[in-house]
Amino acid sequence: MLRRKPTRLELKLDDIEEFESVRKDLESRKKQREEAEAAAVGEEAAAAAALALGSEHKSREQLISDRIGYKPQPKAGGRAAHFGTFEF
Repeated sequence: MLRRKPTRLELKLDDIEEFESVRKDLESRKKQREEAEAAAVGEEAAAAAALALGSEHKSREQLISDRIGYKPQPKAGGRAAHFGTFEF
């Protein structure tokens, strides 16, 4: 294996300025995203409070199903459907 002298890296003023501009841009994007999320959480909390105050009270399972978009379908038939024509 050949050995060579370490390469010297120099940090220039342009590099520092570019780094600062990119960092500020990323921070501003992050701040905007956090503000948007905070607004969404506030709207969601207001909607949840309106549901809680309404006359219709839903169970915890129903609230979770509504939130994730799951709509359970009732099972067709009874025991007879599972065992064919045999009934107990």
